Amino acid sequence: MDVLAEEFGNLTPEQLAAPIPTVEEKWRLLPAFLKVKGLVKQHIDSFNYFINVEIKKIMKANEKVTSDADPMWYLKYLNIYVGLPDVEESFNVTRPVSPHECRLRDMTYSAPITVDIEYTRGSQRIIRNALPIGRMPIMLRSSNCVLTGKTPAEFAKLNECPLDPGGYFIVKGVEKVILIQEQLSKNRIIVEADRKGAVGASVTSSTHEKKSRTNMAVKQGRFYLRHNTLSEDIPIVIIFKAMGVESDQEIVQMIGTEEHVMAAFGPSLEECQKAQIFTQMQALKYIGNKVRRQRMWGGGPKKTKIEEARELLASTILTHVPVKEFNFRAKCIYTAVMVRRVILAQGDNKVDDRDYYGNKRLELAGQLLSLLFEDLFKKFNSEMKKIADQVIPKQRAAQFDVVKHMRQDQITNGMVNAISTGNWSLKRFKMDRQGVTQVLSRLSYISALGMMTRISSQFEKTRKVSGPRSLQPSQWGMLCPSDTPEGEACGLVKNLALMTHITTDMEDGPIVKLASNLGVEDVNLLCGEELSYPNVFLVFLNGNILGVIRDHKKLVNTFRLMRRAGYINEFVSISTNLTDRCVYISSDGGRLCRPYIIVKKQKPAVTNKHMEELAQGYRNFEDFLHESLVEYLDVNEENDCNIALYEHTINKDTTHLEIEPFTLLGVCAGLIPYPHHNQSPRNTYQCAMGKQAMGYNQRNRIDTLMYLLAYPQKPMVKTKTIELIEFEKLPAGQNATVAVMSYSGYDIEDALVLNKASLDRGFGRCLVYKNAKCTLKRYTNQTFDKVMGPMLDAATRKPIWRHEILDADGICSPGEKVENKQVLVNKSMPTVTQIPLEGSNVPQQPQYKDVPITYKGATDSYIEKVMISSNAEDAFLIKMLLRQTRRPEIGDKFSSRHGQKGVCGLIVPQEDMPFCDSGICPDIIMNPHGFPSRMTVGKLIELLAGKAGVLDGRFHYGTAFGGSKVKDVCEDLVRHGYNYLGKDYVTSGITGEPLEAYIYFGPVYYQKLKHMVLDKMHARARGPRAVLTRQPTEGRSRDGGLRLGEMERDCLIGYGASMLLLERLMISSDAFEVDVCGQCGLLGYSGWCHYCKSSCHVSSLRIPYACKLLFQELQSMNIIPRLKLSKYNE
Repeated sequence: MDVLAEEFGNLTPEQLAAPIPTVEEKWRLLPAFLKVKGLVKQHIDSFNYFINVEIKKIMKANEKVTSDADPMWYLKYLNIYVGLPDVEESFNVTRPVSPHECRLRDMTYSAPITVDIEYTRGSQRIIRNALPIGRMPIMLRSSNCVLTGKTPAEFAKLNECPLDPGGYFIVKGVEKVILIQEQLSKNRIIVEADRKGAVGASVTSSTHEKKSRTNMAVKQGRFYLRHNTLSEDIPIVIIFKAMGVESDQEIVQMIGTEEHVMAAFGPSLEECQKAQIFTQMQALKYIGNKVRRQRMWGGGPKKTKIEEARELLASTILTHVPVKEFNFRAKCIYTAVMVRRVILAQGDNKVDDRDYYGNKRLELAGQLLSLLFEDLFKKFNSEMKKIADQVIPKQRAAQFDVVKHMRQDQITNGMVNAISTGNWSLKRFKMDRQGVTQVLSRLSYISALGMMTRISSQFEKTRKVSGPRSLQPSQWGMLCPSDTPEGEACGLVKNLALMTHITTDMEDGPIVKLASNLGVEDVNLLCGEELSYPNVFLVFLNGNILGVIRDHKKLVNTFRLMRRAGYINEFVSISTNLTDRCVYISSDGGRLCRPYIIVKKQKPAVTNKHMEELAQGYRNFEDFLHESLVEYLDVNEENDCNIALYEHTINKDTTHLEIEPFTLLGVCAGLIPYPHHNQSPRNTYQCAMGKQAMGYNQRNRIDTLMYLLAYPQKPMVKTKTIELIEFEKLPAGQNATVAVMSYSGYDIEDALVLNKASLDRGFGRCLVYKNAKCTLKRYTNQTFDKVMGPMLDAATRKPIWRHEILDADGICSPGEKVENKQVLVNKSMPTVTQIPLEGSNVPQQPQYKDVPITYKGATDSYIEKVMISSNAEDAFLIKMLLRQTRRPEIGDKFSSRHGQKGVCGLIVPQEDMPFCDSGICPDIIMNPHGFPSRMTVGKLIELLAGKAGVLDGRFHYGTAFGGSKVKDVCEDLVRHGYNYLGKDYVTSGITGEPLEAYIYFGPVYYQKLKHMVLDKMHARARGPRAVLTRQPTEGRSRDGGLRLGEMERDCLIGYGASMLLLERLMISSDAFEVDVCGQCGLLGYSGWCHYCKSSCHVSSLRIPYACKLLFQELQSMNIIPRLKLSKYNE
């Protein structure tokens, strides 16, 4: 009560009753934010940073190529830039290209990378500008893309959708997304306990030159440093002495002078004493003997062991701590801090959590591509060096001109192959990852957007570990809690929330200056003992020790003031860790952050006046940042802040206010109306199914598979997220009138009963587009593929049935109906495609064989369009788009937006359907048993709100943690003369009598999913067999059989049904007649035994062909299987 008295004691009753001033329109910050950041913008920002900034840094780091053969020769890069996407039409003629053209023509949407170089040829120096060295695939909507800064009308001219998010690459005509990769952050000390409970610290250091991991381990109370260049663990005190700290007192001072710390570190000092190592030289010699020998393929001057050890300490162990001229001071203090952390973690302090999102970094397309490009660029330069070394010594008339030896294909193919296969393998970093890229799913708008925000974790899926999979508290607001797949990838594949932004790297120079001006003292000037004083805090910048500070609160507050005033970048974060007594300043890329409204004196800084200015358009999101109304916080800094969720919860400690609570959900979960009324797994199911709903018209494209709904509708109950991502412009579903009642028994287990009249009017009708394509190539011996005209029947002079749909040019004509096994392109190719060998007789006229492109499909299709073009290799390319129109049938899958999926169980004529007193007949009848155990109350509320919206002619909101209230909605229903519970008086269509109960009746948004029974149906009697085993093939695509497996066989054995077993496993599968010799037990051949050279004991058996094959394979391995036969009547 005292707390309440303090806060409200001196207020008058009028003041207490006054409403809290709220910023009603503060959600309008969201669209302003999404204009500049968020969703797909982080991919684009990161790629822009790479091609405008990072690529120049990579060039600067490797700017000079020299040769050992000629000391005078050199090649120096002056500048590098990425151009605009173009395509080479004919030799040296290029023209700009649009992304859609690349999709259609199976080309790569890429731009040339050009360099300015200065090099020597003979004795003169030459500067060449704009030399191409390769091609860079360009991300759509990035700064170098054709689409950047265009209006929607210009988009339409380029055949692009203005709502398409961009952020993906087009490689060989396929859209590829580089998924966001999640990893532990680099250059940070992570203290963790291993399985035995021993505490250790590890640092993964990463700089541009090297990546290495250094571990600190404890064995029997002594501390050791572990690194994979060292053949064994080295006592930590020896490392200190090798770094030049020779006195034991100084080492202990650095680590800490508290009693328990000194006691824990004592045994390590003794061990060094035992090893008789006192000076830096002795220590270096000791380490030098323990270094694993590297094979130096440079063959440079041999180093002594001491030099080698010193090099190793300076450059490889804890790589990220800089060492200038062997001044190891900073590295010593860093190592001391590591030891101190381990000692404290053995005591009361907690070990670090690897799954905490402050310790994680997300790698975006830009960082991954820069690693790849750096690797390729280094390879490119070493190739040039090799060529120079080979060519310069040869005495020739022509001088060595390096420009003639610059090959473009190496960098081009390296980039294209990595993106198209998704294998990122870099030799230098021993990095080898599969599945970094995925094909952009174009089922619906949501599936494409959801893929752009997907995060894939480096953790292997097979291990059943709950730690990385569980929902982390630090995920709040950064990653969506609902949107993760079920099954083995559960919790490892995540999605970004709506307002999350991922930072890119920044310059840290200004931060260092600011920190030292704010009183951070340089570590090199201290003796080391200060580090363990209780009031001295260490200051880290991106994992490196910057210095120490006494008054850390003042530092943090001033730093935040400077950031809000715009003197340093808005994405720099500063946070304190009180247990370790550190201040962390981070400016590196890959941190998750999101914006919050700043609260000053218990009032939000953003007022209604600001929001009006935003609505009128002369204030944008950047202005909110610069005027210190809004700021970005990352996961670490959130810990230091006190964030209020709503304005009425602000108290005197509050520092920030959440912009909108519903932004803690991601794109897919944002579609669900009233998600806060559902059981949480249902929201997760809907996130998975929303990506399979059929969506929007994309008939300009020719893809392998496209689904589109014939009559999509906007949802009656929408959410703020739906408006923000403009889902209602490209919806994926229809508002169906649903009656919740039991009907006919065909609706058990979630099955739905559909109204036949609704289907006739186009409910759930969809178009399925498939494509067929072929290329016409030229071969090395001057032959090429041809397209022949249709073959005519000799009697009727009409094309034969297989060629019925072909035009005179041998390509099918648009609008025709194609049946199974009809020919789409009558292509024939030459039998001989290689250059014939010398001296062999050359046939004058090349022979052709038919390789027609035929249509395979259970149902007929119609040809929508035919495209004839050429691809990048100048081969003709013919693509056909085939269309099927499908209406819903029994077995098709539907789902509402609450994870309530069901298949159609019965289609009922409208006259048998129940109808309500106003004559409305439902489209769908849903079984009421779907509600109680699933607890999807959101669906019930959606039905109410949808019904009220239909009557009022307006849309209702079902936004998370808000939305239209049930009370208001029910009042609307009553106003229109309906029951406030949403129930209706329903008459049975079969008997004509009223039903005994009132029926819950109203519109719900239903999605048609891509799983249709026509694509799944499969049966077989006789059919194709595998060549080797003569058993039926497997799989629906190959018209395979249904396998009776081991477990089914066990059941039949249990039943004792031996003849059924024989029939299933042999007679219906691969029965085979063999002749067996009774004398020697080997297989004979047509009644004759080759081994006995006789036919008198040969008898004929039926065994499975696979068994006969096994016997022959065993014989080929020198093992003789003999069959013992006996007459069955003896």
